[in-house]
Amino acid sequence: MVNTDSPIRVLVVDDHLIVREGLSLILETADGIDLAGEAADGAEAVRQCHDLHPDVVLMDLRMPGMDGLTAIGLLRQQMPEVAIIILTTYDEDDLMVRGLRAGARGFLLKDTDR
Repeated sequence: MVNTDSPIRVLVVDDHLIVREGLSLILETADGIDLAGEAADGAEAVRQCHDLHPDVVLMDLRMPGMDGLTAIGLLRQQMPEVAIIILTTYDEDDLMVRGLRAGARGFLLKDTDR
């Protein structure tokens, strides 16, 4: 049974500092959400997941170093309990399908309205 009293722990992963910090500020003020941490690339996201044990990861796809698709695949193998949501500016169908096949549970476009 899921404990609904516990906040949802979220890790924000994006290589753009302003996006990462802006989203983190929004999440920090949201009821029922605990900002677990931030990461700037896929490799850092994998490390942070092992250290911080978030419930949800908001993952950009195109980042330098390890990209989001690779990180999603690794996290699915290593931590299948973590829900990964793709967070991207790219609305290319092929990219979304590849992310979902890699193990993401859904996606949000960065220009999505509240």
